[in-house]
Amino acid sequence: MTKIIRIAQDFSDVPSGRHLADGEFSGERFREEWLVPALEKEDVVDVVFDDAEGYGSSFLEEAFGGLVRAHGYTKEFLAKHLRLIAESRAAQRYRRVAQSVIDEALVTAGRE
Repeated sequence: MTKIIRIAQDFSDVPSGRHLADGEFSGERFREEWLVPALEKEDVVDVVFDDAEGYGSSFLEEAFGGLVRAHGYTKEFLAKHLRLIAESRAAQRYRRVAQSVIDEALVTAGRE
């Protein structure tokens, strides 16, 4: 089954910050309360970047790079179970950054 997470509608249209201490819409909170539970429960998780005001690099790094660093997800697992989706041009930019931080975390962890 596929779980769709629309960040702007389901979490916040102004996600920001890295850690829980940075605010209630931090990357750490999104990862721990939304992404990881969905990845553990569903076959595929679609994360939709459209309609948010923007994404800070710290939010994206913690939410998506943290999947590798904090939870040990592999390239194969993420390729099979996580889809990053964006329709608008602005959202496509954030989708690319999120994929980039995942790729960088995989390289750093030696799981490329």
